[in-house]
Amino acid sequence: MADDEQEDPKEYRWETGYEKTWEAIKEDEDGMLDGAIAEIIQKAKRRRQAEKTKQNRLGMMRHLFIVLDCSESMSVPDLKPTRLLCTLKLLEIFIEEFFDQNPISQLGIIALKAKRAEKITDLTGTSRVHLKALEGLAKVALTSEPSLQNGLDLALKTLKVVPSHASREIVIIMGSLTTCDPVDINQTIDELKKERIRCSVISLSAEIHVCRYLTQQTMGSYGAVLDDAHYRDQLLSQVDPPPAAKTQDNSLIRMGFPHSKNEVEGKDAPMSMCMCHIENQDEPSEMSTTGHHCPQCNSKYCELPVECQCCGLTLVSAPHLARSYHHLFPVPNFEELPFESLPANETDCFGCAKLLNALADKSVYKCGYCKQYYCIDCDIFIHETLHACVGCNTIPGIAGLVYQKQPKAATEGQEQQQAQQAANAKQRSQFSI
Repeated sequence: MADDEQEDPKEYRWETGYEKTWEAIKEDEDGMLDGAIAEIIQKAKRRRQAEKTKQNRLGMMRHLFIVLDCSESMSVPDLKPTRLLCTLKLLEIFIEEFFDQNPISQLGIIALKAKRAEKITDLTGTSRVHLKALEGLAKVALTSEPSLQNGLDLALKTLKVVPSHASREIVIIMGSLTTCDPVDINQTIDELKKERIRCSVISLSAEIHVCRYLTQQTMGSYGAVLDDAHYRDQLLSQVDPPPAAKTQDNSLIRMGFPHSKNEVEGKDAPMSMCMCHIENQDEPSEMSTTGHHCPQCNSKYCELPVECQCCGLTLVSAPHLARSYHHLFPVPNFEELPFESLPANETDCFGCAKLLNALADKSVYKCGYCKQYYCIDCDIFIHETLHACVGCNTIPGIAGLVYQKQPKAATEGQEQQQAQQAANAKQRSQFSI
């Protein structure tokens, strides 16, 4: 009996007392909740930034297909107003962010409808085309089951011909718990693995074994959605370029930097039609004097980046390459410090010049190189949008890209290698080799 009293019996969920989760949010001296809410927001923003890795070999030129489930299961209202409408709204945010962070990449959309797969948009680097296609998907009839295999086969046919130096990916948004496939789907999975196509799945219902197996075989990621906020995080996690496969080829890529013809021999530029709309029936090409001209064949295009339809040259601008380059050398995470450790002479954020206070800024962030202090908003802005430390690039005497210096271990390894090479050269000279 004594032994039974010493044991700590586990109670059932309904037998336990109420969990007073609201006690985690405590009032400050003035009876306000602003400080507690600001702390929760800071932790959420900081956690996403800390998960990012650095100094990895990345696939910068991405070719991505979004395979969207348009079956009857997408009409379920667990994600408001429905799964499909919530997905389309988040995809608009994803597409804008994808092309902002990956300007030399291409994206396409495939819809799974009535056990068939339909290509909504081809691989292209123009976000306007995809956003217009999403508007049409909002009116699609949601019937029957999806066919995951048909969607993978359709994406595979296009990604097969993509050059081996490019990153080939498929992101599947699956709402149904079943899939109606014509033959064994393992054959398609083996083919995707052979072609080194990375497949990731976002499930809106529950974890599905065949989708989990697909992501494991193709080195992709898998996630089941909890709510709309978690759905957004899962989708935006696909924006950053993934680590490149060890078997991915390296090659030099020819790119052209277009020029604009404003004047020709003292006269205005002649009227001409752009090549990007010449075959588009919805938005036909119009005569204009402005545009970007290919330096190789002189074809004109409305917007960049684009692949020249005449000579096949990839046309980009310098800012596009610069925005892709920052993924390789991310800004190191700032040191998180409590507000009490802020020096007396440092009362303003170096980025936005906002007065730091203990109520709104529970923590401050210090750069390890320029030793300047920032608020949480500037910290997130520097790491997610600006991709360069403000202090390191503006304070005289500090190199703008000081964080790109090699770590000490790597430097010591290079010094040892150079010393060994010098010793070998000395031995060769002694023995007249």
